[in-house]
Amino acid sequence: MSFSLVQKVPQRGLPRMFLAAGAVLVLALSVATAIAQRGTGQSKSDLSDNQRLDIMRSKLEAMRRTLDNAIAATNAKDSGDKQANPEDPRERLRGLDKEVGSVLSEVSDLKSKSDRAEKFDRSRLDGLETSVADLNTRVEAAMQATKGARAAESETSSNYHPKPEKGKRRLFGLLPGKGNDKYAELTGSVAPGRDRVLFVEAAREVRKGSYETARLLFTTIVTTYPDSPYLPLAKLAIADSFYLEGGTSSLIQAGQAYQDWLTFFPTDPLSCDAMLKVAEAEMRQMGLSDRDITHARKAEQRLKVMLQQCPQSTLRPAAELRLRETQDSLAMHNLQVARFYYDSRYAHTKQGLKGAQDRLKEITEKYKNFCLMDEVLWRYANTYQESEEPDEAAKLYQQLVRDYPNSDYVEKAKDQLNIIGAAIPPPDPIKKDLPPCEKPTFMQNMMQQISGNADVTTSKDGILITKHGEGTDLIDKAIANNGTLPESIQPVIQRTPPAKSVAPGPQNTEPADTTGEKKKIGISVQSSPNGPQPDRINPSLPASTRPRSTQPANPKPEAVPTPSPKP
Repeated sequence: MSFSLVQKVPQRGLPRMFLAAGAVLVLALSVATAIAQRGTGQSKSDLSDNQRLDIMRSKLEAMRRTLDNAIAATNAKDSGDKQANPEDPRERLRGLDKEVGSVLSEVSDLKSKSDRAEKFDRSRLDGLETSVADLNTRVEAAMQATKGARAAESETSSNYHPKPEKGKRRLFGLLPGKGNDKYAELTGSVAPGRDRVLFVEAAREVRKGSYETARLLFTTIVTTYPDSPYLPLAKLAIADSFYLEGGTSSLIQAGQAYQDWLTFFPTDPLSCDAMLKVAEAEMRQMGLSDRDITHARKAEQRLKVMLQQCPQSTLRPAAELRLRETQDSLAMHNLQVARFYYDSRYAHTKQGLKGAQDRLKEITEKYKNFCLMDEVLWRYANTYQESEEPDEAAKLYQQLVRDYPNSDYVEKAKDQLNIIGAAIPPPDPIKKDLPPCEKPTFMQNMMQQISGNADVTTSKDGILITKHGEGTDLIDKAIANNGTLPESIQPVIQRTPPAKSVAPGPQNTEPADTTGEKKKIGISVQSSPNGPQPDRINPSLPASTRPRSTQPANPKPEAVPTPSPKP
């Protein structure tokens, strides 16, 4: 009997052990899943919490201002009843205004916590971004639906002149109070021809630096006048206003606005210009090569897409130059990482050789025109020599001696070839006469370290509006032509379908220097013999006047040259 009791104990204990082990396994899997989901949420957006909150607050404030002006200009009268009429357009706008205010208060609360470095649930940001996007769609629909109720009764666009209203005076009437919005009636009411007035006033506000007011006026055209000829250019001008304003959050919204405009108007003649601006918005956020390279990778991708889809655009030389500079920054980043692996880790701990080799291999495969390629080949060959692969090292040493005869590493490479017992090739006579890359001076390097920005070529002007082009900008020509650009200044751009894979080509070309600047480190760019290239579409520049280095090797007979403007 005692034997049977001894046998029953393990039979009863084994299931409990399996249950306990299963429970521990399930708990571990749940924790791992939660961590993975959290990591996925963090990688969902490349923006920081402050940047996301700034963008949401900017959008909500613009929506609230639009709704306030629309409510003030609505012709519907209050019924006087305590119970609100749901069919009243003003009540619909008021309800949206309350929702916008509620979300705005949540965003402001999270913003204050983020500024004070307090902890908060980061998952709330995703929900708030969804709410902001939904509110934006509903506000636009409400502005469209209440258009008739906001129609002006007597005032038309011909006799409208915005005048700031005087506000209440403060401090016993000695100091002036805060004035009301002088464009409240213009943005709130609806009248025939008022879209032109909005467009003109918005262009003036952009040039004054009042970017928020300008965006409010442009947005009113989009939401209230869907059939206006000014609508495509108004959406593009909104993106320009963000781009001209600068700053991290504004540049992020500029890239998004240009991308949204390309979604709505993919075949517009200015689409290639918008693609370039999307890339430049990323380039203006690029840091030094030893820091985060997320924006550099995005800019490289955008520029390749632009060059693929706009092969005949006059912007191609400028895009090729920007691609070269962006790729030089990426190559320099890999070289700095390889230096760390080889000089710091491998020299002391004999670890990190494979990491250095992978970085150097990526440079030789992706960035063949990198200015410091001689150093890359020297270090790359050293990694193979340390790995006891003399044949691979000899190939790289021979390439260094042959293609970079003026390099400081040539004599060292010849010594290593003699040690290996490999032949020393003669130098390339063509590359023997090429000047070495100009390195930055001590002061230039110090100023670049202080600024923290990458040394790349970008234009700070928009597509329609520039900083110093009043009277000659595209937006001025659009105003004179009632909302459309004249055909004489719209270039003929041949675009290839996105499905075809066209090689970008700038990796093996020498693009012209569109800015007239000297060569910088990591950039092998010669001055253009025909002067600077335009930063935006310039149809008066025919294809035959471009530098030879940017001309296609085998031009297609069906390519249509850019027409000259009519006299």
